[in-house]
Amino acid sequence: MTCTFSPEQIASLSAPLDRAKVRQRRQGRSQVSYLEGWQVIAEANRIFGFDGWQRETVALRCVHQAERLIGEEQRPGWGVTYTARVRISVSASTAGQPALIREGCGAGHGIDIDLGQAHESALKEAETDAMKRALMTFGNAFGLALYDKQQREVTGGASSGVVRQRTDQASRPRSTALRVVRPAPTPATARPQIVEQQAQAAATPKTEPPSALPTAAAQQPADDPGLAPLDQATIRQLHATIRGLPAPVLEGFSKAFRKRFQVPADAPSIADRICQRRHHDWIETFMVSHR
Repeated sequence: MTCTFSPEQIASLSAPLDRAKVRQRRQGRSQVSYLEGWQVIAEANRIFGFDGWQRETVALRCVHQAERLIGEEQRPGWGVTYTARVRISVSASTAGQPALIREGCGAGHGIDIDLGQAHESALKEAETDAMKRALMTFGNAFGLALYDKQQREVTGGASSGVVRQRTDQASRPRSTALRVVRPAPTPATARPQIVEQQAQAAATPKTEPPSALPTAAAQQPADDPGLAPLDQATIRQLHATIRGLPAPVLEGFSKAFRKRFQVPADAPSIADRICQRRHHDWIETFMVSHR
């Protein structure tokens, strides 16, 4: 029997999961490791090809809707819960072979003062959760390794700082991107040539590298977790995902990103502006809402 996947695809599916792609959230009294929805979609595009897999929501049901109080101010609002079942079809690498089909079930919860917004959040979360559970059955690249409590197939150390936790702000590492190291005052007895060099350096215009932060970000506090810099692997993955968008969606994405992060109209590209945690989170929300 001919294998559905190519040797390259099998290698990608069976390879250990890079811990840099893993996120954590608090659930009850414990921390839960997971992959974000955009990351799973990007991996499916990379391994199966942009036209090599399909997602179909075969069942979507609202199972709960009730009024509730929201936030510290205890404002009246709504709580909504959806369940979903999603079917993933992956085309075979060999012509003539049937597509491989997997299904997964998931749930989503929406809490908002607006009932419509609560429904929207809940159903999107349910679809994404079901999609991730279906793709998980294909291998480590989609989070299968996280179901092992010892995470023996997850590479990289948890203490290396690459695992980003969505917990309270105090538990997040502070960004070092905006730390300013001020030079010590030059003593009055400093040699004239040193003073001259410092004056020339101060007068020389500074050129920002491609990854320089936007002006608006530079005015924000350095301990803002949204300003945490992204690692290069994550940035490359974001670029690959964005390039895979259909032309109309890509155009809308570019306009929305420029408006949200105040990218000048004369800037030829937004690629070098994608460098912080807040950019990653905004892109993830955009991707999920346009699938």
